Amino acid sequence: MIDPELLVAFVKSYNPEIDTGRIERAYALAAEAHRGQTRASGEPYVTHPVATARILADLYMDEDTIVAALLHDVLEDTAVTIDEIRAQFGDDVAQLVDGVTKLSQLRYGTEQVEAESLRKMFLAMAEDIRVVLIKLADRLHNMRTLSSLSRDKQVKIARETLEIFAPLANRLGIYNIRRELEDLSLKYLEPDEFAEIEEFLADDTDDRYSYIGQAVTLLRERLAKEGVKAEISGRPKHIFSIYRKARAKQRDLSHIYDIRAIRCLVDDPGQCYLVLGIVHSLWTPIPGEFDDYIAKPKENGYQSLHTAVIGPGGKALEVQIRTRAMHQIAEYGVAAHWRYKEPGGKRDPKLEEKINWLHQLQEWRAEVTTASDFVNALKTDIFRDQVYVFTPKGQIIEMATGATPIDFAYHIHTEVGNRCRGAKVNGKLVALETPLATGDRVEILTAKKGGPSRDWLNPSLGLVHTARAKEKIRQYFRKQEREVARIEGRTLLEKELHRLGLANKNLDDIAKLFGYTGVDELAEAIGYADIGLQAIGVKLLEAEQTKNAQPVPQEPLPELKPRPKPKTDVGLEIGGVGNLLTRVAQCCRPVPGEQIIGYISHGRGIAIHRRDCKNVIDHEGGGGRWIALTWKGMKQEQVYPVTIEVRAFDRSGLLRDLSGVVAEENVNMSSVNSKSRRDNTALVTATLEIGNANQLSRILNKIERLPNVLDAKRVSG
Repeated sequence: MIDPELLVAFVKSYNPEIDTGRIERAYALAAEAHRGQTRASGEPYVTHPVATARILADLYMDEDTIVAALLHDVLEDTAVTIDEIRAQFGDDVAQLVDGVTKLSQLRYGTEQVEAESLRKMFLAMAEDIRVVLIKLADRLHNMRTLSSLSRDKQVKIARETLEIFAPLANRLGIYNIRRELEDLSLKYLEPDEFAEIEEFLADDTDDRYSYIGQAVTLLRERLAKEGVKAEISGRPKHIFSIYRKARAKQRDLSHIYDIRAIRCLVDDPGQCYLVLGIVHSLWTPIPGEFDDYIAKPKENGYQSLHTAVIGPGGKALEVQIRTRAMHQIAEYGVAAHWRYKEPGGKRDPKLEEKINWLHQLQEWRAEVTTASDFVNALKTDIFRDQVYVFTPKGQIIEMATGATPIDFAYHIHTEVGNRCRGAKVNGKLVALETPLATGDRVEILTAKKGGPSRDWLNPSLGLVHTARAKEKIRQYFRKQEREVARIEGRTLLEKELHRLGLANKNLDDIAKLFGYTGVDELAEAIGYADIGLQAIGVKLLEAEQTKNAQPVPQEPLPELKPRPKPKTDVGLEIGGVGNLLTRVAQCCRPVPGEQIIGYISHGRGIAIHRRDCKNVIDHEGGGGRWIALTWKGMKQEQVYPVTIEVRAFDRSGLLRDLSGVVAEENVNMSSVNSKSRRDNTALVTATLEIGNANQLSRILNKIERLPNVLDAKRVSG
């Protein structure tokens, strides 16, 4: 357990102006709040926030960050409130603790839940980077104590750390944290290979230390002779780096050149190149193993010269050369900008430059549809190495390594990407799959109209590299597909309504009945098969029956004597009274489920019409002889005559096939008539004894699928 007094003393060593009492009060609050809580290892829980604070102190973080680190778990795990923190430690600490608490909702469940949590974390970075620095320190201590968890959790947390948190530390330039996160992740993900490298380094420890000591002495003497003041030391070994190089270059460990490495710190950049020349004159450089990150800094601001040479005794040796200021940035990244930050001081402009890429996250909030896509975009577009290219007007654009002209076009503007037809790089026409390089001047050639090609999303063609461009291309095609789906859906809907004899229905009213804002939304759902056509007619009729169930003005009914129901009687109720003398009107022939109305005729009982029948619309209200009717409970064997009309190319066996479909549904065909036409088509009219509208829709669908049938519909009168 880290002694809180040692924590306070260390913070005071790099920041003498610190309010030690404030840190002590924060520790006291955390210790009391977490009293009785333990970690998986069995240690008191308060050891975790203290260790997290110490990691941040090693980065020379400011007082508010140290206080917030001590309190970062109290809101989630204890009864302490945000108002109490604000009252005791101020608004800044309260906001930091609240921010970290919101980021602590990472749940190891579904991929969607984890991705949403990660998206929240990255969006919070644009508000105050210190929130994420605390989260990185929190994750580092959890990785250091990961052995207490089950194997499944170890692997899951280690993989997430390697894919998200270590690249994040790298992007922020905090190499100390990045190196340890990568090594610890490898320890749990590839335990055998980790152990092999660790054993190799351990076996070589004495010889390596002796060798490095010899190389440091030789270089120090040579630099002193040339009048160069430098600080030279052995460089700590990074197991994951060795593992990655061995994998990438397919080499065994004996051919990895930075296993033996030294670092040289000088006062100014000019001296870096002077030292490089001295190193190369002292030892033979290895071809292809020199990198100048001073002239071309990494995307996170890292600057240094890297060279590999054949050192003393003919063994490979890596030498890193940088200024002391570069070393601060290399080790601490953005955290270095808080080391001497005055209370209430303004943010360092250099810091703003280094985290400018974070503003892309705010733009992506609206562009990327799902949390998983957002996190994938981070992995491809943010956490990979970057290239810096120029617009024709000289504006610098930062792109992921491997980005193509199409990626560049979409980075400039969505419409520029959609209408991209070619590109010039440094004044010359290039293929659209050409990877861009730092310093390239890129001009996009566009068409006045048109859109992207689906081939752009073909990974084997290599036309698009960044997740941002891929998402915008997908959005374009989703929009186009919606238009196609709407057109197809509307056509299908109108066809179905026409087939069921409901063509006069208002489409917008239908959409509202089904919970859609308009006919376009309903048509889109039909086009995407989110709603079935076969059930639409029945559901529509049932909905209309409920909506329009209101009495029609009427005169007192004449006394009608009940009689045994004839074959064509239907189950009806008038004001709760059934078993009345009725008949189906031949002009519209309603079936159960449709909204109906009755007409009192002289001596022939009540004629049943569909509510939307032309005779009802033209004559309703006259004479007070129209009455409201509703279908009552019907027995399965009740059937109702419905006339259908089938238009098909005239062929042998057409009537046999039609009869077969009807017979499969156990429906009786009471009459059928076929007429041949001059255009070689036949018009078949048949009367079926149908049980309900759903059965009718099913029969019409089956008939339309018969060979040579052009259409089949209900004849409404």
